[in-house]
Amino acid sequence: MKEISIKNIESIKIGQVENQKAATGCTVFLSENGMRAGLDVRGGGPASRDSQLMNPLMSAQEIHGIVLSGGSAFGLGAANGVMKYLEEKGVGFDVGVTKVPLVVQADLFDLTVGDTFTRPDPEMGYQAAVFADKEQNYKDGSFGAGCGATVGKILGMDYCMKTGIGSYAVQIGDFKIGAVVAVNALGDIYDYKTGKKIAGLLSEDKKSFRDTVEVMKSNLQVVENKFTGNTTLGVVITNAEFNKTQLCKIAGMAHDGYARSIRPVHTSADGDSIFAVSVGNVKVDQDLVGTLAADVMSEAIIRAVTSAEAAYGYPAYNDILEK
Repeated sequence: MKEISIKNIESIKIGQVENQKAATGCTVFLSENGMRAGLDVRGGGPASRDSQLMNPLMSAQEIHGIVLSGGSAFGLGAANGVMKYLEEKGVGFDVGVTKVPLVVQADLFDLTVGDTFTRPDPEMGYQAAVFADKEQNYKDGSFGAGCGATVGKILGMDYCMKTGIGSYAVQIGDFKIGAVVAVNALGDIYDYKTGKKIAGLLSEDKKSFRDTVEVMKSNLQVVENKFTGNTTLGVVITNAEFNKTQLCKIAGMAHDGYARSIRPVHTSADGDSIFAVSVGNVKVDQDLVGTLAADVMSEAIIRAVTSAEAAYGYPAYNDILEK
């Protein structure tokens, strides 16, 4: 098994756009020939668009685009721009008078980081689709959907850390699998291989960490609104051949990567979601793929933390003295 770039998985293109001043952006995944896709949502507060397309009971067997975006529910219009771009290229489900691109979207909450009233819109989605198609400009860090990502927010935004979007992919023979994840969690982030905390709730002096769960245990009072800026969004990509029923299961297994890397995870204040997509026809055991999906997801979470730089007054991984 060897590590590869997420861009080395064929038949899918990734592009992104961000507004650094406003601290928001979007990341777009395109497959003009269609990709089989599943979805598993574990968080209690998702912001999503057309997620029912990936329900195994729905008739559509393939989709053409996925958008991960900031802006919370306000950013869901970014998919309109992606649809416009794909329609112009003649990509989509043929309905006679035109072709309708099937584009799904999930958004994270970054409204408390930069400019609350600037959100991803159709223009940003269109430009991200152009970048995906023409340049594949994806890179790890505080870009795209990860532009305004932060973690460790149980005490609000005063003691949180800057994170971003990360990727990790591997290859075994002809088989390839990778993950992209925008890490924007309420909880703390851990290196799953060592158990060491690498991001999360900061101490009073902001030079080391506090434990989010311990803080939660110190006060049993019900907190009605924890929406200070949460939701981790991931996409697992493989060239192994699966239908969307199988991909829903693989997406569910990939959540194990969230569970061993983020604590607490899947809370009522997070919209934690994972898409799993198949863009090839390599024959591989489903359970192996699901197991590896969790592994590459955990590795991508680490990349999302370690590649981010301090911004908007929030320190990043390299700024914390005690790790």
